[in-house]
Amino acid sequence: MVAIKAPRGVRDILPDESWKWAYVLEVASEVADLFGYREVHLPIFEDTALFARGIGDTTDVVEKEMYTFTDRSGRSLTLRPEATASMVRCYLEHGMQREKQPAKLWCSGPMFRYERPQKGRYRQFWQLDFEAIGVQDPMVDVEIVALSLELFRRLGLSNLEVMVNSVGCPRCRPTYREELKAYLAPHLDELCDSCRARFDRNPLRILDCKEEGCIEITQGAPDVVEHLCEECRSHFDQFLNGLEAIGASYRLNKRLVRGLDYYTKTAFEVTSGKLGAQNAVCGGGRYDHLAEAIGGSFTPGVGFAAGIERVILSMEEEGASFGERPSIDAFVVTAEASARPKAVSFLHELRRNGLRCDMDYAGKGMRSQLKAASSSGARFACILGSEELSRGAVAVKDLSSGKQQEFPLEKAAERIKAVLKEQAGG
Repeated sequence: MVAIKAPRGVRDILPDESWKWAYVLEVASEVADLFGYREVHLPIFEDTALFARGIGDTTDVVEKEMYTFTDRSGRSLTLRPEATASMVRCYLEHGMQREKQPAKLWCSGPMFRYERPQKGRYRQFWQLDFEAIGVQDPMVDVEIVALSLELFRRLGLSNLEVMVNSVGCPRCRPTYREELKAYLAPHLDELCDSCRARFDRNPLRILDCKEEGCIEITQGAPDVVEHLCEECRSHFDQFLNGLEAIGASYRLNKRLVRGLDYYTKTAFEVTSGKLGAQNAVCGGGRYDHLAEAIGGSFTPGVGFAAGIERVILSMEEEGASFGERPSIDAFVVTAEASARPKAVSFLHELRRNGLRCDMDYAGKGMRSQLKAASSSGARFACILGSEELSRGAVAVKDLSSGKQQEFPLEKAAERIKAVLKEQAGG
């Protein structure tokens, strides 16, 4: 029988890596609290129409990458390819417009897209998502960027720079769209197959193409910022002034249009890395008409998403810290089998006192147990034998120094905690 393995494009997050994920999520939660963002937990699948109407039925995500299925009742459902549409649906469905605005929300979890697997990119991938919904003020855009910069600063990423652009709004974008098409028309046969397909339906996406030939053709394309209406120009200017006010390093990038149809006005990415190795670690922008596209009333919003896999890769490349690797404080060792019932009771008591503990469950001898204690990373081995138990005591061995002391059983947890606190600096 052939062994079953994980499908192509997905992977297991093993203990040697999962602690890094926990660290990133912990820092994200701290930054969310700092900025007043509340966590929500969203369903993994949604009505397909949410993404088809919200993201745009001409986008690569909707056309090629969604995992869509029909359930037993005949409904078309889709594993979420991103979180923003779900966030806005959640905001509308639960009447958050009646609360203080903007509603500041964040979430984390798996997303699903059928893409070619490569380093840092999988068909099931995890994202952090932060959204501020309900206000048009460009200073909210600035806050979203400030939050992302603070998150990545705390995660130890360096040379943070914000790539910014404005993609206009439904009033001014059509004019720019036609001018862009007029510029691209003479070069249509030189574009890649994907860009030729986008020419009539979504020409702005051609600016985002990574093919060398398409990049060269679009170098002289019209600049969208030069075609903004008065409202969009004012919004963009205020946004840039806000970035300067917070001391953010930013650069205008007319090729930055984002890949989803719901973006309006602000579009941005944050890059990080040592010189010559710039990497985008998040992307986002404003989506003032997304709520209307999915059946709600006009509800402005702005946010960003960051792939956790990409963030961790960037942290590893830059040698950033993931904090203290989880380890246990004490490993309970039994000198003979008769001591095992008392060892289980003692282990339980240590854990109730907040100590991270373990013991051998494989029936190993004392020497093998001590070896297991060392390999586990435990600081102390708590040795229980008939002699110690007859005195109501436990021998506590410091595995780093080799020093061994005997404590009364009822005092052991307190003494071990005291030593750990002293070594941690109080």
